[in-house]
Amino acid sequence: MKRIDIYYGGDHYSIGGRRFEDLRDEIEAGISAGPYWLEVNDGEGEMRVAHLLLMPGVPLAIIPIPDELPAPSPDAIWSSGGPPFVG
Repeated sequence: MKRIDIYYGGDHYSIGGRRFEDLRDEIEAGISAGPYWLEVNDGEGEMRVAHLLLMPGVPLAIIPIPDELPAPSPDAIWSSGGPPFVG
């Protein structure tokens, strides 16, 4: 896995060198134990550490980004019923 993207408070962060499942388990355990600080990368390129306070009710999305994205199928239809994706 290339990295894991994180969306928190309307901002974008990332974590590299971790398995998606391990990060998800860490977040779930941290939240269930009380407020939890998650260390992430802020910005692109050079690592700049940020700490996100996680607790119940705080929206958080984690998105695994694979090393290589597969080419989209020309016959793929958007789930919203929109036109096929052409990349």
